[in-house]
Amino acid sequence: MKKIYYIVGIIVLAACGNPNGISHPEAAGGRIYGGTLKVNENDKYVSLYPHLITDVISLDIASQMYDGLVRIDAKNIAKILPDIAESWTMDESGTVYTFKLKKGVKFHDDACFKDGKGREVKASDFKYVFDLLFDEGEKTSFASTFKQRIKGGKEGVKAPDDYTLQITLASPTGVFLYLLAGSQGFVFPKEAVEKYGDESAVGTGPFILKNKDDEKLFLVRNPNYFRTDSLGNQLPFLDTIQVNFISDKAREMEAFKKEETHIIFGLPSSAVSEMVEQSLEDFRSKNPKYLLVRNPEMTSEYYEFNISKPPFNNLKVRQAFSYAMNRDKIISDALNTEAFGPGICGITPPGIPDYDITDIHGYNFNPEKAKKLFAEAGYSDGKKFPRITIELNSGGGKNVEVVEEIKKQLKEVLNVEVDYIVVPFARKIEDMKFSKAEIFRSAWVADYPNPENFLRTFYGGYVPDSLSKPSYPNTVRYKNIAYDSLVEKGFEAKNPEDGFSYYKNAEQILMNDAPIMILWYGENMKVIHSFVKNFYFNPMNYKDFSETYIQKNSPAEKP
Repeated sequence: MKKIYYIVGIIVLAACGNPNGISHPEAAGGRIYGGTLKVNENDKYVSLYPHLITDVISLDIASQMYDGLVRIDAKNIAKILPDIAESWTMDESGTVYTFKLKKGVKFHDDACFKDGKGREVKASDFKYVFDLLFDEGEKTSFASTFKQRIKGGKEGVKAPDDYTLQITLASPTGVFLYLLAGSQGFVFPKEAVEKYGDESAVGTGPFILKNKDDEKLFLVRNPNYFRTDSLGNQLPFLDTIQVNFISDKAREMEAFKKEETHIIFGLPSSAVSEMVEQSLEDFRSKNPKYLLVRNPEMTSEYYEFNISKPPFNNLKVRQAFSYAMNRDKIISDALNTEAFGPGICGITPPGIPDYDITDIHGYNFNPEKAKKLFAEAGYSDGKKFPRITIELNSGGGKNVEVVEEIKKQLKEVLNVEVDYIVVPFARKIEDMKFSKAEIFRSAWVADYPNPENFLRTFYGGYVPDSLSKPSYPNTVRYKNIAYDSLVEKGFEAKNPEDGFSYYKNAEQILMNDAPIMILWYGENMKVIHSFVKNFYFNPMNYKDFSETYIQKNSPAEKP
């Protein structure tokens, strides 16, 4: 397998140039306008309304439809780029940000506007979005994040003129621009909210929502988009993005071979071996048909315990479950080696610059210790332990394979009987918010390359005082004063790296308390048709199709 990866690495580099032959009108630099990019998601999205986005699939789609003040560079995720803001300054205290907006940026044409024509974006639109974020309260997943950051809530956001926005923070924080680059920083018009409510899908982005159903969603080119590429070409290049919803990996692979989808994110190594063996020339030729990429991802996969009630309000039970997991076996048997598992440390995955996760001590397979803790909790040999249910979403079949292996291991080590149910992703999110199962399958994908992004998920300040109220993103409802204090000190660090020592201490407390059971860190194979140009894979799986284009050789072009 190593030889295959080496060969493919060479192919990826060789295929980045412009092959001869053009099938659509050229732009500067040989780039091409037109065509349809077909991508796939293994589950349905939850919401395309920015304030309700809680899942990666919704974010993947919405990121093509909306813009914010700033954006993440898909080629270098450590870099923040201007978006609707053409520039910004920060005062000496590190708390007052002043953004200067670009002129002429327009919302998508839509029936919510007079004559159906999108109007210009003003600073007051950003003010409206932030005000709404605070007003929507429990309905809005990220309100608490900004309430904690922005001084005085609504009063901390001002629009002194049409093209100036000023945001005052309660204290300095080095990750504020990254927060603005997320879905909570997307701008959308008041007119759309008044007309459509939280079904609103009107932004300023490179693509406009055309139509959707249970099997497909279509985004079409925004002809009035404001951005250009480095060569001065107006973006985007693509006419259409077709998003398929195929949950089964075998069906997804067949769709890829038939060009019914052009990129696969997350491919089992067994499928890769089979595909390469069957179609070796498609990878090795001078003009390869497919490109294969393998890279670590800033993703942590884990199970959440319902710590609000027995049996998982007992620390020793939670620790026993974590020690009972043979992660090597999960990765080899259920995941086909597509993950990092041995040496589990904390919630933060590898790959964040200057943050050494090996300083955190987590849980590795120790069946004797698991049995001892379980007995101390009053459940020697599993006696009297209730039958529990794990709730998970489909995840293209992978999640079921994992839970089957976990069931087997818990039975072998702790003599515990486990059931599981598979539900639509949207339902799982809602059930998690209200703690409706004993254990939930969960994961966190980095929104930005900083441990704060993972640790704030368990910040106790987000937790309501009643199970009848939704809790997000801290769906575990974890509270620890010492943990919260350290996370707050990390929040307040003026530079991101200054907070790392606080975050490491906080992360160790989290692991000691074991409200979650870390299973593995992400690593994935991706395969892409070589005619898809200017798309960049990155450890955050941040998808930006604004500069992507389709370039096929004329003889091979299909009608």
